[in-house]
Amino acid sequence: MSSDARLTLITRPACHLCEDAKAALDRVVAVTGDRWIEKDVTGDLELEREYGDRLPVVLLDGKEHGYWRVEEERLLRDLTTPQL
Repeated sequence: MSSDARLTLITRPACHLCEDAKAALDRVVAVTGDRWIEKDVTGDLELEREYGDRLPVVLLDGKEHGYWRVEEERLLRDLTTPQL
């Protein structure tokens, strides 16, 4: 996985909200041109402890942006607003 992706989606298998989040991220990056990567908590005790039942979790630039549902408008705004 490349480290140039600004977005990371933390997931687990058989998670219907994770599938919804993947579709939402695809819509967002279609507008912004960014990339996203997926990290599965399965077999990763550290990720499992950190995120537990709050999946899916969206990380923007390594920081938690939200969980359970992707707030597409807020994410679009945060991706396109210049950082000071």
